[in-house]
Amino acid sequence: MPLTLLVILLSIVAWLWLRSLPPSQRNPAILKLALIVGIAIVVVLAVTGRLHFLFVLLAFLYPLLRRLLPSLLKGGMAGSANARAGNQSHVSSDILEMSLDHDSGAMSGKILKGPMAGRELADLGESEFIELLQHCRAHDEDSARLLETYLDRRFGDSWRADDEADGRQSGDRGQSGNTSGPLTESEALDILGLEPGASREEIIQAHRGMMQKVHPDHGGSNYLAARINEAKECLLS
Repeated sequence: MPLTLLVILLSIVAWLWLRSLPPSQRNPAILKLALIVGIAIVVVLAVTGRLHFLFVLLAFLYPLLRRLLPSLLKGGMAGSANARAGNQSHVSSDILEMSLDHDSGAMSGKILKGPMAGRELADLGESEFIELLQHCRAHDEDSARLLETYLDRRFGDSWRADDEADGRQSGDRGQSGNTSGPLTESEALDILGLEPGASREEIIQAHRGMMQKVHPDHGGSNYLAARINEAKECLLS
């Protein structure tokens, strides 16, 4: 009876722990738990002289394991050390630094240069956004397009009513896919949220997942889509 209660208690703790993990980390965690449970079962069976029951159980479960293990292992590889902690991508320009959360799709940013240097975009008021946008347009086109992407994602089209610049010119510039120069490998890894040494398959998977979130056909950004495509080409070349 005490052993049964212990098993139930440990099962509840393991279930709560798995629920607290991000979805991308659950498959690796399940693998670890399965390994620990398997070792514990082997030890108990060996001590009690019932190890032959393990071989019978494995023979029974073999067809099921053949189906489950490949998908679990694939999920574990996808959540390995090549994925950045926090599952985020980073895009930088001369004036701004942006982060995109892969799970929620939320963008956050920080001002690197200019009169508002050091401030977080989340702390700015609407009039300050327009002032910052005008500064970016005057000094760095990429920064302007990156800020427009942030504003579209956060406010929709409402911010454009307060924009004193030529709306058509701004819109055309925001639709352009050209960037200020070729990406370095480090910048490409930042954009796709990968670590050095990422495999070809991981690069393709990261690119596909991000494009699903930011593709213009899905209400995303032409600028970000162009940078993501460029990052993929840089890493696969």
